[in-house]
Amino acid sequence: MRVFKKQSLWMRFILWQARKKNHRTYILVLSVVVGVLSGIAAIILKNSVRFMRELLTSGAPLYEGNLLYFALPAIGILLAILFIRYVIRDVVGHGVPSVLYAISRSNGIIKRHNMFSSIITSALTVGFGGSVGLEGPTLATGAAVGSGLGQTLRLSYKEMVLMMTLACAGAMAAIFKSPIAAIVFALEVIMIDLTMASLIPLLIATVTAVLTSYFFLGNAVLYPFEITTTFYLRHLPYYILLGVLTGLLSVYFTKVYIRIEKAFKKVRNWPVRWIIGGAILGVLIFFFPSLYGEGYEAVNTCLQGDYSPLFTGSPFYHLQEKMWVVFLLFALVLIFKVVATATTFGAGGVGGIFAPALFIGVFAGLFFAEVINHTGLTHLPGPNFAMVGMSGLIAGVLHAPLTGIFLIAEITSGYELIVPLMIVATLSYATTKIFVTNSVYTYQLAQRGELLTHHKDRNVLSLLKVEQLIEKDFKTLPPEAKLRNLVKAVSESSRNIFPVVDAENKFHGFIRMDDIRHIIFKPELYDQVEVTQLMVTPATFVAPDDSMEIVVQKFTDYDKYNLPVLKDGKYIGFISRANVFGTYRQMIRQSSED
Repeated sequence: MRVFKKQSLWMRFILWQARKKNHRTYILVLSVVVGVLSGIAAIILKNSVRFMRELLTSGAPLYEGNLLYFALPAIGILLAILFIRYVIRDVVGHGVPSVLYAISRSNGIIKRHNMFSSIITSALTVGFGGSVGLEGPTLATGAAVGSGLGQTLRLSYKEMVLMMTLACAGAMAAIFKSPIAAIVFALEVIMIDLTMASLIPLLIATVTAVLTSYFFLGNAVLYPFEITTTFYLRHLPYYILLGVLTGLLSVYFTKVYIRIEKAFKKVRNWPVRWIIGGAILGVLIFFFPSLYGEGYEAVNTCLQGDYSPLFTGSPFYHLQEKMWVVFLLFALVLIFKVVATATTFGAGGVGGIFAPALFIGVFAGLFFAEVINHTGLTHLPGPNFAMVGMSGLIAGVLHAPLTGIFLIAEITSGYELIVPLMIVATLSYATTKIFVTNSVYTYQLAQRGELLTHHKDRNVLSLLKVEQLIEKDFKTLPPEAKLRNLVKAVSESSRNIFPVVDAENKFHGFIRMDDIRHIIFKPELYDQVEVTQLMVTPATFVAPDDSMEIVVQKFTDYDKYNLPVLKDGKYIGFISRANVFGTYRQMIRQSSED
């Protein structure tokens, strides 16, 4: 085949780059490539959804309920499910959690179909009205591009993680046109360690991605926002209250999202899941059309202080003059948005939670301002509180306060309100952490003990695998062997442990050199003493699928230097404390190299 004819040239390139891959110039060039590719992926996804939505809903009535809102989301989710089941025939991960899993448990390897499968499935889900966002799939696509590039160039694990981080940051920078927030997000959520050697590539990748987005989409901000009222000190108590409110909403978002996701997982039959989810989602969007899709238009309208999206296309359109109806719809939309988002995922759709968090944040901020204004206590600028509310939800739901601050400041050009942004984001995050330990991104990984954190020691330890550290160069002895056989094994081995294993590879125990020194030079006992009289039974053992944290804990608890590795009682080998900590120190040095 043609591929094999070029193999020698490709292999020469691989060998060349292998010699150069530690050279900073080489990494910087890859940063530009990753930035361009992730930016293009974001552009393709954004335009696909925009085209699909305009095609499907351009003639939708504004003044009454529209049955299209009931049917379209279920159709889009069904198309995404069929594409996954019968075209991809593999799992398509949900954005950031799949990226974190790839970093923590699959050595940075993401299957190549994720470079396009997330784009297609999320475009179908969101384009037809699924109540989720595009940011997660865009980040997953970017990460798959970075992983694919790393696999193609045979980069090391450390470099693979760097490429994935660059691609995630680039994708986020392109879709939001916010390079600073993308860098902060990479540090807060994705990246496990930061050095100067990784910071410069991160800057290059995000700038390149943003320039790519500017080239195709222009350089307008995502959510145009004009500050007509600056920050007044007298409004400080209300920003504090908003911070606590958005924190509580973040807790509600996280807990409801997790519970609905668990409920859908209990339904094993996918058509039943789709029918249940599609019906729930259709009813919600029929009565509350603002829940349709990303909610991009609704967010923009609320940022102008206009809450008309509550009524546009809704059966309640003719009741918009009644303030009690306005407040009721505000509350219901805040309650049901997370239900619609989790149901979209549960039914089989693909998307992200950035947009739902922004949606709830902007509605919460405007709702809060309208309620205070209606009481007559003071007059709050609704657009300001709507904008700052988005920061609170991002900080609380994602557990990323810095991302919440800089993302909202960038996508709205609202840096003049940086102080309220900081207040609300910080209080929201602090409030959320009181009730919720992990974000919606990390709770599953944390439950399985697979979550990498910014704690370098734990990160490196979690990357070690038992099967990679098993030592097998031990002389085994059968249970019926005599001391003579043991002496012969001692003369042929450089190890001081001798496992006793039968013909079926069942482990019975082991003999330590220190325990037989007193008889090893007594030939008269060679045919009298059996090895079963000399062996000891270990107090514990290691299974091949044990995490390294468990292994280290066993070394500590039992004060042992060597532990047998067994699977279903069958002998595999030994794992030594010296080998574990020697490999650990080596990985620490490698990860700390600048």
